[in-house]
Amino acid sequence: MFDRTIPYNDLPLLPPKADLETKTVLLKTISASRALAQLNGAIRNLPNPTLFLDTIHLQEAKASSAIENVITTNDDLYQALIAEKNFQNPETKEVIRYKEALWLGLERMKSRPFITTNLCIELVQTIKGNTAGIRNTPGTTLSNPAGEVIYTPPAGENVIREKLANWEKFIHEDESFDPLIKMGLMHYQFEAIHPFADGNGRTGRILLLLFLNQTGLLEIPAIYLSEYIIQHKNAYYRHLREVTEQENWEGFIIYMLEMVERTANHGLKRLDQVTQLMESTAEQIRVTLPKEYSKDLVETIFRLPYTKRQSLIDVGLGTPKTVGNYLIALEEAGFLTSKKVGKEKLYLNSALMGILENSSMG
Repeated sequence: MFDRTIPYNDLPLLPPKADLETKTVLLKTISASRALAQLNGAIRNLPNPTLFLDTIHLQEAKASSAIENVITTNDDLYQALIAEKNFQNPETKEVIRYKEALWLGLERMKSRPFITTNLCIELVQTIKGNTAGIRNTPGTTLSNPAGEVIYTPPAGENVIREKLANWEKFIHEDESFDPLIKMGLMHYQFEAIHPFADGNGRTGRILLLLFLNQTGLLEIPAIYLSEYIIQHKNAYYRHLREVTEQENWEGFIIYMLEMVERTANHGLKRLDQVTQLMESTAEQIRVTLPKEYSKDLVETIFRLPYTKRQSLIDVGLGTPKTVGNYLIALEEAGFLTSKKVGKEKLYLNSALMGILENSSMG
């Protein structure tokens, strides 16, 4: 019998013995795969596929951190990224570290496309800004808001490392499942092993994006999976518990597939909104400010909601004086709004921020 208060050293190894590929799961896998393929195609067809990545990964970092009650606003986040570093509050710093961990993971995948225990340790150290390793002190428990213990993960570094070794082997060697079903299995197992003292949820959600990248399901991981989880947080934790306590894999896998499908469809819609806004803004700037207009200028003010003179200088748009005049002209024409942050002047693309603020999945 499973006991919530005893370390779950008997956590079954992967793959599970249950029949996972039920008709319901297979049908959902097809629709989730189709949605991902459409998003993947749309991103690949963009003139500059990596243009919106900073914004997308910051939104993912913000939502994933919010699941752990690390809360920041879009305004604080984007200002902190563009302004000098000393304007960051602790929460914003932690969200930016999450984004850095995601980028680190994607860089590692380019040179060595394998999800490993060592990679997980690198990710959690980046997220937490410390030298954390595998948990080696007893007494880790997970509690609900009322303080009741709802789960006690495996204890003992050797036990944890053995479970992770099986998890790694399953990811890289087991070809018997559709990749999206496999993604659900690896996510449950990582969260159940709970290898770190802190940062497991955020590390596990980065691993979802790395897995989509590794399998080629989403070559450029421009998707905010955490946004779905935060909007369906109770169901997420309920489904995790039902796998542990009742071996209800189907409910959890359907939840994960629904997350992928809804997030991909929503990502496609948001990508379309931003692209249309960028195209119409480019045309308006070309007509009203022909001397200032350039493709690079438009792309720079759409890379992130905030920009500043240095951002324009960095892409070779001119001297400080020239780019300063560009930004003044863009503000006077109503395309940007300036804001003093510390000693710096930042320029906000309000229309772009509006799409990011008002595009909840509901």
